[in-house]
Amino acid sequence: MPWLPEAHHPALAPVAKVAPEALEVLTATQAWMRDRPEGLDLSKCPVRDVLDHIGDKWTTLILLTLAPGPLRFGALQRAVPDISKRMLAQTLRSLERDGLLTRHVFPTKPPSVEYRLSVLGRSVMVPLSQLLQWAEQHHGSIRTARERYDEEALATQAPALAEVPAM
Repeated sequence: MPWLPEAHHPALAPVAKVAPEALEVLTATQAWMRDRPEGLDLSKCPVRDVLDHIGDKWTTLILLTLAPGPLRFGALQRAVPDISKRMLAQTLRSLERDGLLTRHVFPTKPPSVEYRLSVLGRSVMVPLSQLLQWAEQHHGSIRTARERYDEEALATQAPALAEVPAM
């Protein structure tokens, strides 16, 4: 029997109206959500856990910078605009901890270190490049929507501010 989401969370009930043959194979996250005994506790969601690390701007920029090949710390710092040495070191450690890059120390004086994407790091480039394509394609629309929203918010706030008595 196919998974019926409404049994686990009422907000997902409309999904259950889909014909069983139209249901796609469950992703790991969907299976995780389905098997949760107490509903949808997203605090331990695997997607959330991964995006907490990969989703920030520095990580994305570093992964993209390392995609063509290995680089040393100084070259990475020059290639990633506006990143401090401290933030670069912290992000590189986090990526190494997550298994997305490898660090190779050369026995020179002074020692030099080279960073490269691991097999796991290279595998994330496929979905990341799709996200980048989407972002490039829709960036103009998003900026336009933000500007329109900000203008409308300002227009609705301006009359309210004018009505506030001076103190």
